[in-house]
Amino acid sequence: MTTWPWHADAWARLQARRERDALPHALLLAGPAGLGKREFLARFVKGLLCQQSVDGVPCDTCRSCLLVAAGTHPDVIALGLGLRKDGATRSEIVVDQVRELSQRLAMSSQFGGWQVATIDPADAMNAAAANALLKTLEEPTGSTVLILVADEPARLPATIRSRCQRIDFLVPPRDVALAWLRGQGVADAAPALEAAAGNPGLARAWAADGALKQRGEVRHDLKSLAAGRGDPLDVVKRWQAADPVRYVWFAAQAATDELRARAAGTSAPLESQLDDESLDAWYGRANRARDALRGPLRADLVLLELIAAWR
Repeated sequence: MTTWPWHADAWARLQARRERDALPHALLLAGPAGLGKREFLARFVKGLLCQQSVDGVPCDTCRSCLLVAAGTHPDVIALGLGLRKDGATRSEIVVDQVRELSQRLAMSSQFGGWQVATIDPADAMNAAAANALLKTLEEPTGSTVLILVADEPARLPATIRSRCQRIDFLVPPRDVALAWLRGQGVADAAPALEAAAGNPGLARAWAADGALKQRGEVRHDLKSLAAGRGDPLDVVKRWQAADPVRYVWFAAQAATDELRARAAGTSAPLESQLDDESLDAWYGRANRARDALRGPLRADLVLLELIAAWR
């Protein structure tokens, strides 16, 4: 299992509470994707149920560890995005799923120890599901731990957040992230980390899937459009066909770099014709476009509006 050095403090605090028999009945693992929340969760759950763990670290060989690894441990209940009747994956966690979870938690542990329930992504619960979860949070049963995982914890109702012990996963210092990336064998660690805004897990994934090349393409496209070259429709078509959310992320980054270069009096990389105020407004527009691209709106129209504003 990959070691994430920036987990050490949170891990130590949680294990200290376990040693004092003061483990919270509900945890919220919160923070951007790419910082290892789910790896932390997997290690913690396995260690909690392990029959011979040391300082919460699982042995990986006992019956309990093997069952957890196989996804068949009777005292682990994992709630996620289920399937609709037509076989498609749901876009949200619904109330019936939470009610079923609550019923299972009301039963005794089959192994006579902890029962662990996980909800991931917890920020995908709809309003009815979140309301149904409140009763379980308000009336916890003994030896039960409920663990919520959320990339966007602000989407959770405050009533849910306030009833959980929150563990925030934050972007680590640059030197720590770079050392970890190099230890993972990432050759372009520094540029990948810059592209990922300091997020090492995201940087590792992007270094492996060609994201750095895409980042360069975005900057080339914006510079060409600023100079009156290039076809906006062609740009929209290519961004949409690849990964529009990521391309717009890189476009927003490029606008920030342009503003920084102007402030420092150095050569602006994009040579945008927008003044500082308009460029800053375009940066905000790009971030709103990223959110819109995750919704039901047509991606080509969202991208076309953004590119038109750039020109």
